[in-house]
Amino acid sequence: MDKIDKTDEQWRAELSDLEYKVMRKHGTERAFSHDDFPKEPGTFACKGCGRPLFESRTKFDSGTGWPSFYAPLTPEAVEEQVDRSFFMKRTEVHCAACESHLGHVFPDGPAPTGLRYCMNGVALEFKPATSDESAA
Repeated sequence: MDKIDKTDEQWRAELSDLEYKVMRKHGTERAFSHDDFPKEPGTFACKGCGRPLFESRTKFDSGTGWPSFYAPLTPEAVEEQVDRSFFMKRTEVHCAACESHLGHVFPDGPAPTGLRYCMNGVALEFKPATSDESAA
């Protein structure tokens, strides 16, 4: 997979102020502010580069106010790294293609993985499944 490399100026021009703060500066959106996605078959892609990241079938209501998934679309879709900010140790999740910050993963999710990929909704773009994909 090719990495997407853009200048800070390009990112600022393409993203809203909030998207830039979250995705490029590792910020967090306010809870319950961007989890109003349709409840239909489809994929959630990176708002920065369009890479598919999660399937709607893996989305669940975690009650946290952020879109939550129990697994990425493929293991290669996202990358993880240790985040030691705010006097705690967490696992940050970012897009494998453009390295945009998406959120964090926690070990308190549902079966089958037991993981909760807690994502910033402002970093995601929902793409409905086509009729062919829905029938599969």
